[in-house]
Amino acid sequence: MRKSTRYSLLLVLLLIAALAAVLMLRKKAPPEVASLLPESDAIVYANLRPLRLATHFERTIVKRSPIYQQFVDATGIVPERDLDAAAFALHRMDDPRGPNGPVAYSEVFEGRFDGERLERYLTSIAVSKENYAGHEIFTVPTGDPADGGVRSLRVARLGYDMIAASNTPTTEQIHAIIDRYRAAASPFVGSSLLSERYGDVPLLSSAWAIGHIGLPFSERGKITVFGLELPLPEDTTFVASLQYRGVVRLRIDDIAPSEADAIRSVDTLNTLLGIFRSIQRTPQDTPADAAVAAALASLKIERHDQRAVLTANIPMELIKQMATPVAQDMAPVAPNTGSGTLSTTHP
Repeated sequence: MRKSTRYSLLLVLLLIAALAAVLMLRKKAPPEVASLLPESDAIVYANLRPLRLATHFERTIVKRSPIYQQFVDATGIVPERDLDAAAFALHRMDDPRGPNGPVAYSEVFEGRFDGERLERYLTSIAVSKENYAGHEIFTVPTGDPADGGVRSLRVARLGYDMIAASNTPTTEQIHAIIDRYRAAASPFVGSSLLSERYGDVPLLSSAWAIGHIGLPFSERGKITVFGLELPLPEDTTFVASLQYRGVVRLRIDDIAPSEADAIRSVDTLNTLLGIFRSIQRTPQDTPADAAVAAALASLKIERHDQRAVLTANIPMELIKQMATPVAQDMAPVAPNTGSGTLSTTHP
């Protein structure tokens, strides 16, 4: 009897240890929407739950275009209310002058969706359908021939709470997302970029991005943001994150090939920061102006071994101002102007 009791106790302890190991793996694993993305050059992820909780942007009255409102009415999806998380894969295009431009996108959205209404809507505007591994893939033409050509957007409902889409030239990427969704019970599912760099993302980051900073900001081999050309090559590897620590903490790691390259990057970026601060010395007439000034004042650029590290504290006032546009931009699908087609918006 005692031996049987010991064996039973040992079995219970082993089960508890196994459960703890699984939970630890899951804690360290990337978010599911990011792990489903196909191979890519960069990944952007956002968890909208804490943003919604902090700012209540879902209560904000959003002015929608008639076409966008038509999508909301047809599907019942209100992104600022229903969308919980989104992940985007950025794919560099071989021909930057093609219909996709320099970058194509694949994306996975998690939230509360009425699957039947969404599929009826997609059926009404799709030019073709494909059944792949038990999932319907709807193909919808997007774009304007006058702006470089028409491309195909492929959309599939993965489950009751997930939607996938891709506007890449072939079906390879949307198929890869569906294949990974079928294998999603494993915590090790994910692209090679995610496996290589997700460990660099700070724990409990609500939003993050990894990959090459030049996507989609590269222009003639240089990185340009808001018209400002940065002293970084377009294939620079980066890890960026937003983390709440009483304030929203922004961190961007520029991973240089060597310490000498990191030193040059820090020196050049600090020079540009000084110039930018001198230009921005204007009266702070509104709370938004004061929030921008506070964020700029907290910004630091330092070197950690082979990394140039930028950090800044983003005031909640600024986050609240940005919240509504973010909610609209994260819409999984939205009708295109006047053509009965559909398009996605991207980071």
